[in-house]
Amino acid sequence: MILVNNLDWFTSADTFNSRQVFVSLSFTVTDGGHLIFGSGTKLIVTDEPVVKPVVSVYPAASRAHLEGKSSLLCLASAMFPPLVQFSWKRRKENGPLEELPSDEGEQLEIRESGHTASILLIHQQENSTYKYRCDVLHEGGTVEAQTEQEVSILPPPLPTAASVPSQYQVKLLCLMYTQLIVKSLVYCCGLSLLMILKNKGPSTS
Repeated sequence: MILVNNLDWFTSADTFNSRQVFVSLSFTVTDGGHLIFGSGTKLIVTDEPVVKPVVSVYPAASRAHLEGKSSLLCLASAMFPPLVQFSWKRRKENGPLEELPSDEGEQLEIRESGHTASILLIHQQENSTYKYRCDVLHEGGTVEAQTEQEVSILPPPLPTAASVPSQYQVKLLCLMYTQLIVKSLVYCCGLSLLMILKNKGPSTS
């Protein structure tokens, strides 16, 4: 019998009369140390053999790119039984693989019929480049992704010369505003003079 510890659940497999039996159990531990199995217990009895998952890693398009962050998608499919556990590792340039620190990534798992996906939101420091790899723990063994995804976080771009007005442009804008103000004053003075002449005309006659 194989018993694999996966966070808060266990999966076990055994063979009875040429039939594979897979059990997924969720439990809590009381003060007395006894295991209390919950309502999520699932028993699968089947003649199907264990099939390892097919693992692929892709860049995940999301709103996070607009905020200077990156995200990766790890997809595990075509496996039996369908229970898997994801883990992410990274390497810097040609350095050794290392476990991803918990404060530099957030994971979200999506489980659907036939496949399970893990989305990794990366909190990577600026001016750094890492290659990320996804590993999937399954009843048939650990399956590593065949490719690694490179993620580079660059500092925000500096303002370009086109976005910063030059001294000549500032003087030109000041001159245009001055002309507008002068024209407005001339218009107001002319209008006031016409009103005065119009009011004076009837009184003299």
